Amino acid sequence: MPAAEVDALLATARTFVREVLVPLESQLLHGTWAHSEPLLAGVRAEARARGLWAPFLPRALGGLDMPLDAYARLSEVLGWTPYGHYACNCQAPDVGNMELLLQFGTDQQKATYLEPLARGEIRSCFAMTEPEHAGSNPVWMSTTAVRDGDDLVITGHKWFTSSADGASFAVVMAVTDADAPHRHARASQILVPLPAPGYTLVRNIAVMGESGGGWSSHAEVRFDGVRVPFTNVLGAPGRGFALAQERLGPGRIHHCMRWIGICERAFDLMCRRAASRELAPGDVLANKQQVQFWIADSRIEIHAARLMVMDAATRMAREGQEAAREEIAYIKVFVANTLQRVLDRAIQAHGALGMTDDTPLAWWYRHERAARIYDGADEVHRSVIARRALKPYLASATPRD
Repeated sequence: MPAAEVDALLATARTFVREVLVPLESQLLHGTWAHSEPLLAGVRAEARARGLWAPFLPRALGGLDMPLDAYARLSEVLGWTPYGHYACNCQAPDVGNMELLLQFGTDQQKATYLEPLARGEIRSCFAMTEPEHAGSNPVWMSTTAVRDGDDLVITGHKWFTSSADGASFAVVMAVTDADAPHRHARASQILVPLPAPGYTLVRNIAVMGESGGGWSSHAEVRFDGVRVPFTNVLGAPGRGFALAQERLGPGRIHHCMRWIGICERAFDLMCRRAASRELAPGDVLANKQQVQFWIADSRIEIHAARLMVMDAATRMAREGQEAAREEIAYIKVFVANTLQRVLDRAIQAHGALGMTDDTPLAWWYRHERAARIYDGADEVHRSVIARRALKPYLASATPRD
C-alpha cells in the first residue's frame, strides 16, 4: 500500500474517531450492551462508508489489504477510543479468528464462518483458558475432543472466553490426542457453532466490578458432550498450539499499537488538564515541576514504545514471526507497562476527577490492567528474554573451583 494512501487513510480514521466515536463514549461505555449495540451498528455502517472496514483483510473479503506495519499505525489511531476497533470490524477476538480462518480454513469453513464474520454479520469467541490450569501454560488443559465416527465430542470448562455472549461460533482449544509424544501436538482448534446442545454460558465474569455483556464480555462456559463434525477441525489435528502461536504474534502487534493509542489519549487528557486546572488564581497545574516530569516521562516512553512496536512489525512483515520472536516479547512487556504508567499519571493529574467515569481514564484503568497478564504474562516474557540473552554466556562459561 503506497505511503500516501496509508497517510490519507490514517487521516480519515482520525477524523472518524474524534467526530463520530468520541461523542458517543459516555453512552457506549456506561450503558448496557443492548443499549450500545444499535448505536454501534450505525457507527459500523459509517466506518464502512468511509472506507475503514476490516483493514487487515484482503479486498476480496471487503477489507483494505493493509500490510502489518501499516495496519499497526491504524491500530494506534483507532485505540484513541475503546470502540475504535469494533467500529471498523478489526476487534479482538474476531480479528485473530479471521486471520486464522483466512490462513488455515478450508473453503467450507471460510464460507460458513469467515465470510459472515468479515461482513460484520456475526461475532465469534476464542475458548482456550481454563480456570483449573495456569493460562500461561497453553499446552496444559483438560478440555477434550474425542473422535466418535465422523464427529468430535467436546467436554470441558473454559473461562475468559471473551465476547462469548452473543457469539455465533467459538474456536475451541481441546486435547484430541493425549498420548501424542510431543506435548505441543496434543491439542487442536475446533470450530463450534453457538449455541449448541451441551454448551452453557455459565456467566459473564465481573472484571474490576464490571461484568459487561455482548462483545465486551468475558465469559465462563462449559462444553458437556458438544458434538461437531470432525471437518470442523481448523488447520489439522494436533496443530492447535502451532495455530495459537500464529495468532499471538500479529495479535501482540495489534494490542501494543492499540495500547499506544490509549496512551496518546491519556497523554492528551493529562496535558489539557494540566494547562487548564487552576490551583490558585493564575497558577495552573502545568506550572508544577512534578506534573511536568509526568508529562515528559510519558512523552518519552510513548515515543520509545511506538518505535519498538513498529520495528517488531516491520521485521515480522519482512522476515516472518519467528524472526521477530524476541522483539515481540520486548514490546509485550514494555508497552503494557508503559500503558499502566501513563494511565496512572493521567489519573493522578486529574485528581478526584480521574477516579470518576466523566473521562475514559478510569474505564481504561480497570479494563487494561489485564494487559500485563493476557497474551503472556510479564513474568513469562521476561524469563524468555533472559534465557535467550544468557544462553551464549552459559554455553561458553567455564565453571570456577
